Order: sequence, then structure tokens, then C-alpha cells
Amino acid sequence: MRVFFTGGSGKAGRWAIQHLQAQGHHVVNVDRSPSGLECPELLVDLCDSGQVIGAMSQFTEAAELDAGTGVPKYDAVVHFAAIPRVMIGTDGECFRQNTLSTYNVIEAAVKLGVPKVIFASSETTYGICFADGELKPDFVPVDETHPTVPHDSYAMSKVCNEATARSFQARSGADIYGLRINNVIEPHEYAEVFPAFMENPALRRRNIFAYIDARDLGHMVDCCLKADGLGFEVFNVSNDDMSVGITTDQVIEQFYKNVEVRGKMGRKETFFCNKKAKKLVGFQPKHSWRDVLQ
Repeated sequence: MRVFFTGGSGKAGRWAIQHLQAQGHHVVNVDRSPSGLECPELLVDLCDSGQVIGAMSQFTEAAELDAGTGVPKYDAVVHFAAIPRVMIGTDGECFRQNTLSTYNVIEAAVKLGVPKVIFASSETTYGICFADGELKPDFVPVDETHPTVPHDSYAMSKVCNEATARSFQARSGADIYGLRINNVIEPHEYAEVFPAFMENPALRRRNIFAYIDARDLGHMVDCCLKADGLGFEVFNVSNDDMSVGITTDQVIEQFYKNVEVRGKMGRKETFFCNKKAKKLVGFQPKHSWRDVLQ
């Protein structure tokens, strides 16, 4: 597939692009800074709607000119570009850029007839990650039916983006899938940061004790590219196990004592439920910190 990928110069995007390329997809990275990856790149301000629709409807490399058949069409748009969290710039600017860029990207895709859009939502939509003080989930494991009542501008922007996506899908009939991505971990980070999580599990409370390997996130994007006809859907994206060394029963005892537990959980099972992604798009994460540290 020919894929218009925004934010490919970032942490998650770089891994996702490389995975998609390995699956045979032709990816164009659209970002404000070069990635250094071996793919065509366009430097674009996604908050400028004219630049977005222009980038999505133009040639991207000289080789495309040889066919003489006009600008090639995109089969899908993957939108990862965003200010990645609060406390980088101002809260308002985080909200503005994340909502406006998402509106522009989905609008351009729909108006140009791109049949599929995959966009990055976030674990933060459930309100826990950036709450002032400790906020516990309504129930565990947290699945896509859990209320999304964010407490910060980053999570607010992601909830707004989901509403934007649902609205564009309702009018266009395109497939638009949102990925509620958990804390992205690159392979080298297991040895660097996970020992501290083993020593102090409380460090992972705000991430619902979960994580997503950057390579498995790329796999999830590919699964969504290959899954047609779902309309609008949102998916939790996480690995199968927790990011701490204690058991689920111990996590519940220490952190979720008065929280409803829905169903019997496995000894190492993630509290950020990924069963919907497995069922609807065939997501099968392969990686774990345990392969490195145990």
C-alpha cells in the first residue's frame, strides 16, 4: 500500500515506518523535521490545512514522474504527528496543535478519497496518566468501554480527535481507526528503565502498569491497514504482559484494592486490555521486557 505517514520522525513513528516498509508498504514520511529513514519525506506544517492537502496531492519523489500518469493516490493515511504530552510547551498550544493537525489530516484524506485513516489516540484518554494526584480506573482491566474523562490538555486533544474522526467517518464511510497507544518502549529501553520498575512498581501506576513495544506498535498499524470494513473503531494497544515484575493479584492488592475487577486475570496479564485489537484486526504482539531481563 502507498501510505501517507505523519510524524514518522518521532519515537513511535520511526519504528512503525520501518515495520511497514518490511511488510512491503511504500511509506511517505510527513513531518516538520527529517527522520533519516530511507523513505520519501515532505516537510509540512500540519496545522496549515493548505499544506496538508497540498502534500497529500503532490508528487513526492522524482521516480514518480516517469510513469506520466499523474500524482499517485494514497491507499491509507497514518497520523502519528502530535505534541507527545503535556509539560513540553503550554497546555493550550498542545491542545491547539493536536486537534487542528488531526482535523486537517483527516479532512484532506476524506476529501481526496483516501479510503483508510489510522490515527494515534492515547492511553491518557482514560484520565489516569496526567491526573493531579492519584486517579484509579473505574474497573480493570481497562478496555475501550471505560469512560474517557481526561484531566489534561493532551488527553483532551485525543478525546476531541476521536470525536473528529467519528464525525468524518459517519459522513464519508471511510475506515477510520483510532489507536489508544500505551507507553511506547523501544528495545534498548528495557535494560535502561525497566530495572527501576521492578524495584518500584508504583512508577508504572500512571501507565496502568502497561506498555507497548515499538515494534509491536508497528505490527498493529499493519494489522489495521489490512483490516477493511470496520468503519470507525478505537483500539487499546498494549503488550500482553504488565511492565512490572509482581503478579496481577499483587498489583490489585497494592493499587486497585477497591476497584472492580472484571473477570479472572492471568498472573502477568496487562491491565490495559488489548483483546478487541486481537479479535477485530488480528493483533498479536510478540515482544516482552521479560525476553531481555528474565
